[in-house]
Amino acid sequence: MSSLQTPLHQVQGLGAAHSGTGHFWRQRITALALVPLGLWFAFAVLGLIDTNEVAILSFLSHWWNALLMAAFATIMFYHMSLGLQVVTDDYVHGAGMRIFLLLLIRFAWIAGTSTCLFALIRIAAST
Repeated sequence: MSSLQTPLHQVQGLGAAHSGTGHFWRQRITALALVPLGLWFAFAVLGLIDTNEVAILSFLSHWWNALLMAAFATIMFYHMSLGLQVVTDDYVHGAGMRIFLLLLIRFAWIAGTSTCLFALIRIAAST
């Protein structure tokens, strides 16, 4: 007998981080939200195929189209970051590289979302 600790006390802190369920549900909810937003985006792009830049800017200057585009971009980038985080956690085994990639994914999510929102605000302000 090498220790007087219970088996539960010996393994506490060594298991899961207890964030998997929340991550799972966030991924599913964003996927569900992307279904109608993706359909709207597809129909919007198909409707704007043979138009010029002025028509596209006019389309995005309407508040409901800008709001739907902002929601689509924000949720899409967040869903992408959740998926890439899972891939990184599963297939990158070096701790340093994993941390670097997770920070890079987070940076890309924030940069992509803020760039899209900034562009939509500039379009709305210019009209």
